[in-house]
Amino acid sequence: MQRNINNLIGYSMQATDGDIGNVKEFYFDDTKWSVRYLIVQTGNWLSGREVLIAPQAIIETFGIGKKFLVNFNKEKVCNSPDIDTHKPVSGQQEIELYGHYAWQRYGGSGFYAGGSIGFITPHPTIDEKILTEIIDKDKRVDYDVHLRSTSIITGYHIKALDGEIGHVNDFIINDETWQVIYLVIDTHNWVGGKKILIPVTHIKDIQWENSKVVIDETITTIKDSIVFDESKFIEQ
Repeated sequence: MQRNINNLIGYSMQATDGDIGNVKEFYFDDTKWSVRYLIVQTGNWLSGREVLIAPQAIIETFGIGKKFLVNFNKEKVCNSPDIDTHKPVSGQQEIELYGHYAWQRYGGSGFYAGGSIGFITPHPTIDEKILTEIIDKDKRVDYDVHLRSTSIITGYHIKALDGEIGHVNDFIINDETWQVIYLVIDTHNWVGGKKILIPVTHIKDIQWENSKVVIDETITTIKDSIVFDESKFIEQ
């Protein structure tokens, strides 16, 4: 089933022994277009600290009163590596995080395998080398340059082949694989207020320095895209 990210913001994260906090935003891989982490704002019990939770930890969700249920206790969260979510996540931090929770590493296939989001099977382990990139003649950076925040890209303008048309308003994910499959584009100032769905397969580039998403389609083609019906994504 498909879900929109905006409707998942605020979901509570429930450990085996109580409430952890609420989902604040999501980190996704901008090459695989798959969700890597949920950022959870903890409550007073942990001084409002923000923690990262990988989707594979979720054992039950959707239709359960807007809750994500995870397979560990609050003490596990309390003792987890302290990561500043306002800064890039380093490779070493990811190693420590996955080691602490005994999670399987993020797979090269780009998504978390499994037939149901409620019972996610471990995905293949990967070489730690992919956590860093070689740039500027073997100068190594210690953070994943492809890990992006959904809240940051929200608002980015859409650049078609022949001009601009709207801005990013939301994201649609597959709730079995955690793949991002569509961007929701608000064309209010261009096409009379419609929100439309653009498959991520049509994204040619993301210009982070200019806050733009480049699409390999014309404005006319985009105007004829699927209209986003938010009512289909609201829990009953």
